[in-house]
Amino acid sequence: MNKGILFIISAPSGTGKSTLIKSLIKKISKYKTKISISYTTRNKRMGELNGKHYYFISRNKFKKMIKNKEFLEYAIIFENYYGTPKKIIKNLLLKGINIFLNINWQGAKQVKKKIKNNISIYIIPPSIKELIKRLKKRGSENQIDIKKRIKQSMKEIKHYIKYDYLIINDKFNVALSDLRNIFISEYKKIKNKENIIQT
Repeated sequence: MNKGILFIISAPSGTGKSTLIKSLIKKISKYKTKISISYTTRNKRMGELNGKHYYFISRNKFKKMIKNKEFLEYAIIFENYYGTPKKIIKNLLLKGINIFLNINWQGAKQVKKKIKNNISIYIIPPSIKELIKRLKKRGSENQIDIKKRIKQSMKEIKHYIKYDYLIINDKFNVALSDLRNIFISEYKKIKNKENIIQT
């Protein structure tokens, strides 16, 4: 059985990466793919469901999981913890399921050291002006939080150079097409295939 490929996708808040990933999963439904669900200590936003968008847990439980080395990676973002479950991801990859991991550059750096069969993609907005507009439209943060996220985004964007691919999410359908093309191309690469010919 071929192992699954881990697709690491990072982007500043408000770039639209979560919507792109969800839309891609629908377009590549014939392939075995899943979106990784992270653990977090932040409060649920309106419309979010535990176990679907995130696993919402307490700080004490999160710290216990860190101590037990249950995370593939974890980071503190805006005073909240976020982490990727190690056992779940590794088991899915061994079953030949491709995983999309929606994490920041800090988490990506950790994961790349632990799982070699990975493809990293960085998504950026067409401009800071557009990023501010999207954050305001999202309506989940106040003005102070938006300013914090913009400041953080300026720091994060410079890390795109460490990724395999860069996508500019200006027109959604074009960005989605680019993301799909990357997936198909990487999925079909010979280096990602093992034991195809039965002897």
